[in-house]
Amino acid sequence: QVQLVESGGGLVQAGGSLRLSCAASGRTDTAYVVGWFRQAPGKEREFVALITWTGGRTLHADSVMGRFSISRDNAKNAVYLQMHSLKSEDTAVYYCAAGETFTSSSTRYKYWGQGTQVTVSS
Repeated sequence: QVQLVESGGGLVQAGGSLRLSCAASGRTDTAYVVGWFRQAPGKEREFVALITWTGGRTLHADSVMGRFSISRDNAKNAVYLQMHSLKSEDTAVYYCAAGETFTSSSTRYKYWGQGTQVTVSS
């Protein structure tokens, strides 16, 4: 089992920045990747970014490329999502998830956090 806890969400004005954190515990050695996903009201869950625990290989969605950056701190078992130039359309609940496959497909992720709300006001 892998437990994930997100933090860092909040209300920010358009153009602002936020950094989300995902703290992992438990059998983190079983999780090859950690991904960030988001879900806005009435919309499907959307891939944002992912990173591998070993090697730090990353993938970012086109919609956030150049604005968001995922990183990890292996010593702290933590993964971060730095978000800049936030837009109203970035408003969503952001989830971190752990899985075994380098993929943007949410169905391939076995462990999920409870989510943290990000609201961008225009």
